[in-house]
Amino acid sequence: VIGVVSLMLWTLMVIVTLKYVLILMRFDNRGEGGTLSLMALVQKAGGRAAGAILIIGMIGAGMFFGDAILTPAVSVLSAVEGLEVVQSLSGRIDPYVPVIALVLLVGLFTVQKRGAGGVGRWFGPICVVWFVTIAVLGLAALARAPQVLGALSPLPGMSVLIHHPKVAPAVLGSVFLTVTGAEALYADMGHFGRKPIQWTWVALVFPCLIANYLGQGALVLADPSAVDNPFFHLAPDWFQLPLVGLATAATVIASQAVISGAFSMTQQAVQLGLLPRLTLKVTSEAHIGQIYAPQINWILMIGVAALVLGFRSSDALANAYGVSVVGAMITSSVLAVVAIHRLKARPMWQAAVIFSPFLVVEGAFLAANLAKVMHGGYVPLLIAAGVILLMWTWMRGIRRVLKAEQSDLRLADVLPMLTQRPPLQARGAAVFLTADPGSVPAALMHNLKHNQVLHEQVVLLTVKVAPRPRVPDSERVEVHDLAPGFKAMTLSFGFMETPNVAKGMTLARAKGLKFDIMRTSFFLSRRTLLPRRAGGIGHILDVLFVFLTRNAVRTADFFQIPPSRVVELGAQVAF
Repeated sequence: VIGVVSLMLWTLMVIVTLKYVLILMRFDNRGEGGTLSLMALVQKAGGRAAGAILIIGMIGAGMFFGDAILTPAVSVLSAVEGLEVVQSLSGRIDPYVPVIALVLLVGLFTVQKRGAGGVGRWFGPICVVWFVTIAVLGLAALARAPQVLGALSPLPGMSVLIHHPKVAPAVLGSVFLTVTGAEALYADMGHFGRKPIQWTWVALVFPCLIANYLGQGALVLADPSAVDNPFFHLAPDWFQLPLVGLATAATVIASQAVISGAFSMTQQAVQLGLLPRLTLKVTSEAHIGQIYAPQINWILMIGVAALVLGFRSSDALANAYGVSVVGAMITSSVLAVVAIHRLKARPMWQAAVIFSPFLVVEGAFLAANLAKVMHGGYVPLLIAAGVILLMWTWMRGIRRVLKAEQSDLRLADVLPMLTQRPPLQARGAAVFLTADPGSVPAALMHNLKHNQVLHEQVVLLTVKVAPRPRVPDSERVEVHDLAPGFKAMTLSFGFMETPNVAKGMTLARAKGLKFDIMRTSFFLSRRTLLPRRAGGIGHILDVLFVFLTRNAVRTADFFQIPPSRVVELGAQVAF
């Protein structure tokens, strides 16, 4: 018992305190954390192996989405299972535990569209009460077996692994559950800030967890029959039901943090071009980064409901839980090694040495959790594989479509012809969106072909995503003169921003571009995609890409262009 508690405490120390709170949180991308944010930070620094870094980031993101589905199911189920310990309910409540957990979770996902701000004011006080309560319960139990304080040394934990190698994988698999929220802690750094998280962890959360785990160990040493659920057995009978209520509230808050992290990562993935354009709604103007992704919310809810009804207990789900979290942890460690090398100008071997203790520990946990693959561990792997497949399909498809659309007509060749022999002119301004600033936009050529007119002022607009979370207004707009009546404009947005073309273009007035947004026409191409491949894996990926494209948010809606000012010109693209 002392050895297991020692492993729990030192896992918290090494993985959460040292790696995440003290080291990894220093690698923030303008205040944002998470795997994709770290990936963008590394890519911005330049260097080789860009493809490998992208793949590592995709794997980490896939694992995190698996974690986002598993965490609410496991945490709320484990809290509601505390009802089984309450003497007045014992034996009668067991069949209803999954149903109660499911009702709570469905309610949690249903209120997401209102944003976390409405109930967020209660999160802090509830969490403080929760951690103080579990610390008091743990300290009260210490007197029953004070020898458990020996777990403060790492030696008992090492002794368990060395002298009991046959049970070591099972022990490590269970111990790892103590650190499953660490990756979400890093992903949510943009919401709370590095310093508040660090101070809260060191001053409140970590000491309270130490006290509670020591108390659970003392209870099991004094009363081995309490091993079935030592946490809830710490409480006296009269306090068990209130403790279940408090635990449920705390796990709902923890689930909310993971769900918010999933929304943030979705926004990052969409902006970085890893996923199709999805509906992203800002839920709070006062708090930066609070968004709601409806499609992701309902996918998460369906996944969580399936897990609760399929596994029906937190013990069964625990087998599936660790694989996704340790996978995300290893990817963040690998990216951190590259970040130390590129951002701190350290040789790669020095960076690897700095993070080698964490990689060794995480490798041991990975080996322990892989033993659970056939007992539920396949679930997060399938989820991660599905997310990675979607990302790969989307990036591959976009690359192929842009290549197929790439015009042989270059602006440098066409503009002199249009200025020397101009077509009929229409009053006002026209904006043509283009991904390649050097080529003629397809919508411009279609407009000339069918309408045979050009507007007095033509703006070729390119929207770019910068490898940082936010771009200040002073750096958002670039305007260049191409020819009389023609201008090139670039709007830059951060990967944590919701692009607003109409608002961004108003900033161009300071750079001498005079226009009225409500009298400007935006010409967009509406693609009809035609896969060229007739069979094989490539054809399947092409069909999936077409499906994703058809279900993506319309370009005008995603860029928040006034609908009354949009003109869409259809075009068939064989890719």
